[in-house]
Amino acid sequence: MTLSSRLQEDLTAAIRNRDELRRDTLRMVISAAYNASKQARRDLTDDEVVQVLTREAKTRAESVEAYEAAGRTDAAERERTEISIIREYLPEQLDAADLERLVLDAVDETGADSPRDMGKVMAALMPKVRGRADGKQVSALVAQELAKRDLAAHEHGAGQ
Repeated sequence: MTLSSRLQEDLTAAIRNRDELRRDTLRMVISAAYNASKQARRDLTDDEVVQVLTREAKTRAESVEAYEAAGRTDAAERERTEISIIREYLPEQLDAADLERLVLDAVDETGADSPRDMGKVMAALMPKVRGRADGKQVSALVAQELAKRDLAAHEHGAGQ
């Protein structure tokens, strides 16, 4: 069963069960996937649907911050619940240790040794972590590792 059809089936169940928040959340993500499909002029693959769901979850996370800053805890809580509903359809998130290992592997695999190689490492790494880790977090870890290696290379070079 494709992810899109699972979303549709779960929407039908939510309507039947009169679960309004789940119904509304699923309608929004199905609509976003439909729009992406129309833009691509074809049906989306499961990976592309995961990208849409990830984007929808990220948008809601930003809304949570905005609502909390404005003191609207009720709206922030609703957004958090929507995020948890969306996450049910996303691949399991990587823990910090797994993500760090994947970053180190990608840096080694690409032979990167300075921040200039950031794009090369990200290109190798993102297909492996897409939908399972936040892009900003991945980018920060890659930048940190490349800076460390660049510094070590300079210190090693200066010590000779």
